[in-house]
Amino acid sequence: MIKEREQQINNIFGVFDVFLSVFSFFVAFLVRDLFFEPKLNAPNEYLVVGLLIIPTWFILLKSVHLSEMHRTKTYSKILASYLSVIAIGLGIIFLFVFLFRLINISRLVILFFGIINLFSLFTVRISIYRMMKYFRVKGYNSRNVVVIADDSSEEFIEKILDNKEWGYILKYVITNSSKIFKKYKDIVSIHPEHVNLSNMIDVDVIDEVIYCKNEINQKSIRAIIHDCEEVGVVFRMQSQLFSMSTTKAHLNHFDDTPFLTFDNTPSDHFALKLKNTLSVLAAFFILLVWSPVLLAISALIKLTSKGPIFFKQKRVGLRGRTFYMYKFRTMVINAEELKEQLMEANEADGPVFKIKNDPRITKLGRILRKTGLDELPQFLNVLIGDMSLVGPRPPIPSEVKQYERWQLRRLSMKPGITCTWQIKPNRNNISFEDWMKMDLQYIDNWSNKLDLVLFFKTIRTMLKGTGS
Repeated sequence: MIKEREQQINNIFGVFDVFLSVFSFFVAFLVRDLFFEPKLNAPNEYLVVGLLIIPTWFILLKSVHLSEMHRTKTYSKILASYLSVIAIGLGIIFLFVFLFRLINISRLVILFFGIINLFSLFTVRISIYRMMKYFRVKGYNSRNVVVIADDSSEEFIEKILDNKEWGYILKYVITNSSKIFKKYKDIVSIHPEHVNLSNMIDVDVIDEVIYCKNEINQKSIRAIIHDCEEVGVVFRMQSQLFSMSTTKAHLNHFDDTPFLTFDNTPSDHFALKLKNTLSVLAAFFILLVWSPVLLAISALIKLTSKGPIFFKQKRVGLRGRTFYMYKFRTMVINAEELKEQLMEANEADGPVFKIKNDPRITKLGRILRKTGLDELPQFLNVLIGDMSLVGPRPPIPSEVKQYERWQLRRLSMKPGITCTWQIKPNRNNISFEDWMKMDLQYIDNWSNKLDLVLFFKTIRTMLKGTGS
């Protein structure tokens, strides 16, 4: 009953957030129309964008679980989640406006909408969050829990007792630990492990049973799960097994068989699908808008040096798959042959080959590399699906053969045109090991919000010409 009521409350919060977002767009429209010139026209176009906000924000808010009223989530995480929703949402709106040629839509309205929406959503959610915490401390909206514990459970029990605002009331502790018994016998009702849990659940009001022991006894756990399932009580299991690995653990299924999966790559399939979709759409529009520049560069390459316009090279992509990556040719046609002669001059450590003043690079090539324009044909790789806009740079096969085992994890995510290393000033001075660590840090902390930040920083790097 409580679970159903909380689900109803979560649905109300989700609808309210979407309503608040549409209202924020209306306020942004009024602010722009009242305080700036010229006056806005084409109200039908604004109505279309307002309607677009409803499904877009609903899906995005659901994807980061912001439609739920969490008990233990920190304010900073709530703010970060709202920031990612609004950043991605605004990107979708701009794409929609461009795609359907809504030329009368003011960019200032969209910018104001993002600011007002972030402020209103976060302020309202925090106000509700604080109010809920207040009532939980008073004993309302609480959940009665039973903890099955051993010596290692002390920290978890302390958290429940100390954080009254979470709304968890520790009714019973079931343990054979003398340490836990001595410390909490005067605070909580403690029972030995042979107690009849099923009867305890039936007699008292229990919402959740939390298994918090290091030892995993499958027979015992199966019996506890059965006791909980029969009467609809939530069962949770915590174990040191989950914290032994730095990777994320989650439950998935092969057909009907459940498996606990430890994932060292992003596992939010919706967010990854969104990343791929946005990458393909962005690549298409970038190639379309920049087609005059592509043609001009192609002509200059043909006029200033012998050889093909494009440079095609085999690279290693997602989990070792090979593909051909395209760039504008910035070197002389026999660059690969000359590389063998220049190996002694290699200034990079590890398996990478880099020379600051590489004699194989043409005059035009130096300009293209400095500005990053030589990378533009890689948007074709994004369209094909071999690459993404943002991700670890794809290495060549000979480099991968020299990788240490831990460095191979950078291949666990689709490679990108730009990455953390790509936007660093004087990036060629960064050691190979630090470069690899940057990529792994990107994978461990990946989000669409991070991709957006790196994409805009890449544009800044190109404008400043700090690449090399």
